[in-house]
Amino acid sequence: MTLLHIDSSADTPADSVSRRLTGRFLTAWTARRGGPVRHRDLAADPVPPLTAAYTALGRRVEREGMVPPDKVPALLDGPAEEREWALTRPLIDELLAARTLLLGVPMYNLAVPASLKAWIDRVTFPGAFTDPDSGESLLRGTRVVAVLARGGGYGPGSPREHDDFQAPYLRTYFAGLGVTDLHLVTAELTRVDLMPHLTGLADLAARSLAGAEQRITELATA
Repeated sequence: MTLLHIDSSADTPADSVSRRLTGRFLTAWTARRGGPVRHRDLAADPVPPLTAAYTALGRRVEREGMVPPDKVPALLDGPAEEREWALTRPLIDELLAARTLLLGVPMYNLAVPASLKAWIDRVTFPGAFTDPDSGESLLRGTRVVAVLARGGGYGPGSPREHDDFQAPYLRTYFAGLGVTDLHLVTAELTRVDLMPHLTGLADLAARSLAGAEQRITELATA
């Protein structure tokens, strides 16, 4: 049972609700299972954005019929593509090796952080997660737990529900990868103490955080 733990918040753990919640999951998970755990901090160690060499290589792989990662080196054309593949292959291997993927995802400007999007763009290489024989997703047995933190309120029935491009994006993305075991755990109103328009919602914020903490513990120990 390998855990791949990815944080994308630009804040320190003291200021980041998503980091504190993923830390809570990690503590409960390791107490129950031990390890191994691979942690990737996308703020401290950003994934480089894609270049033209990456997209050229990706198109070549698609023309060859979505070859598996082991066969990609034979298709590399020049140092730039070699560099792009060297940056990409380790991320693919980490995800394929994980039975559980734990994501810390704060809401930045109504969506996911750019640091996480850069990881998604790079790791989602053509054919990387498709069984070349059966055509099935290699991630169908992977459990994904995404911890979402939002400064405001965007839950079902709230006035700003339609402004949530965080949870719908993650659901659509992982469904496209063939992931069927996806859990979104949300803490809302995390900036209730800083935003004047949220005055009076402290109790709702506390209940949301407590619910997220409980759900995180349940998922980590299940």
